[in-house]
Amino acid sequence: MSLPLETEIKIRIYDLPAIRRKLRKLGFRIHARRVFESNVILDTTAQDLGRKGALIRIRRAGGKSIITYKGPSKDGRHKSREEIETLVTDPKALETIFAELGLNPVFRYEKYRTEYERPGQRGIVTIDETPVGNYLEIEGSPRWIDSAAGGLGLTNSDYITESYGAIYGQYCRDHGISPAQMIFQPSRSVKSRDHRRIPEANETKSP
Repeated sequence: MSLPLETEIKIRIYDLPAIRRKLRKLGFRIHARRVFESNVILDTTAQDLGRKGALIRIRRAGGKSIITYKGPSKDGRHKSREEIETLVTDPKALETIFAELGLNPVFRYEKYRTEYERPGQRGIVTIDETPVGNYLEIEGSPRWIDSAAGGLGLTNSDYITESYGAIYGQYCRDHGISPAQMIFQPSRSVKSRDHRRIPEANETKSP
């Protein structure tokens, strides 16, 4: 049985107000208001899923929890992969079940997400505010993705097809940080036991 196919790209953004203005000018409206997301990726000790490009993720956002399976990505300038997901009522119990099957948390990441859509069109644009910078995700058909990106003044050279795990890993290498979890740091008055404070987005230089 073939699974539904997800096609998307990410784009690094440096001026959130400008992007929001452009989205409104292009007729996009907020589909889901800004919400905090906490995500955990599950895998075996040997990372059998990750090594073949697949993942299982539990996402908690806005009082709901979703379990997602994604298959390996297909080559191309857009990121396309099989995806299936469903709501779960007890994510902690689900994590326990997965642990009994040998799947445990291997990476956690957080972000604030706002979703935009253009009435009558099948595609979605999200703004993701993460601990390592701000990103657009544009999801839809390849043609729709290119059209939406072009309307925002972006080109294929801006496309990113890596996961947030890969983006975080590169960020840590660039900033000399030991990788741990891509999570927002507590108040600066509280010392983090995981790793050095990740520089905030406005401390990161534009290319």
